Amino acid sequence: MILSMVKIQSLYAVIARLSKREKLVLYGAAFFVSLTVLDRLVVSAVIGKMRHLDAQIKEKTDAARENLKLLARKERIIAETKKYASFLNNEQSREELVTSVLKEVEDLANKSQVYLIDIKPAGFKDSGSIREYTISLNCEAQMGQLVEFMYSIEKSSLLLSIDKYQLSPKAKESSLARCSMSVSKITLR
Repeated sequence: MILSMVKIQSLYAVIARLSKREKLVLYGAAFFVSLTVLDRLVVSAVIGKMRHLDAQIKEKTDAARENLKLLARKERIIAETKKYASFLNNEQSREELVTSVLKEVEDLANKSQVYLIDIKPAGFKDSGSIREYTISLNCEAQMGQLVEFMYSIEKSSLLLSIDKYQLSPKAKESSLARCSMSVSKITLR
């Protein structure tokens, strides 16, 4: 401690011997060095922290805007979900689903005046989150009635589709046609 006091006194002695102009240059240099040190240690750190906080604020603001957009669309999303909920496999058992598909096909056949010879489930096929239910059927009707029946299957509210079909006349020179077809329904699990 005594040594540091001696050094400070010797520094004061050196400064006291300087001319007025030299003192002015020394004080100016000390001032600019102090400003530079202050800038590097304090101001740069504060500005860096402010930039980081500004970036975080911008990120949170953008996320809030996206969330507000979703909230604005919430009612429409809920309405769309309800609209398409029947296409999801809402925990119906296989038997219930097959029964509903068979009933729908029978109702469509009755409306189109198509005689169903036989109708039976053909199986289930799972691939990932998709489950495909297939039924096979044989039927007879006039050609126009068969076309109407096939069209009504394709536009059914259960999203049924005809995978394959085969048409043939019932007998030579008969106006009736026989049809064998495979109908499927796809649901998400």
